[in-house]
Amino acid sequence: MSDRLCTVLLYSDDPEVRDRMRLAVGTRPAPGLQIEFVEAADYAGCVRLVDEYEIDLLLLDGEATPGGGIGIARQIKDDRDDAPPTCVVIARAADRWLAAYAEVDATLVHPLDPVTTGTTVAELLRRTPAAA
Repeated sequence: MSDRLCTVLLYSDDPEVRDRMRLAVGTRPAPGLQIEFVEAADYAGCVRLVDEYEIDLLLLDGEATPGGGIGIARQIKDDRDDAPPTCVVIARAADRWLAAYAEVDATLVHPLDPVTTGTTVAELLRRTPAAA
């Protein structure tokens, strides 16, 4: 059986945060899953990548500026019937209510724990059929 190749969009205005997200997820977060990453540093780039690629999961930085991941998640969910699952990385656990309002599928808290991050990403990807 071959691994399912999944495309994960990493969004943050900070390249170091994108690097930390990539490292926390890894290229094989669970048996049977292989990850390729695409990256966006701003809102327009994020939306463009969602439009141009078959994205399996959005991993968004809730602390990014000027467009935070929670707002982007909500906008994409509102605009698209086929929005991919979203996971937002937040700085304060208290911001989970905002993520719930934005219909985010999962939240993670900075600093990212690789075990929790990999498990969360794998669960989200397994719940969703492969992008066509």
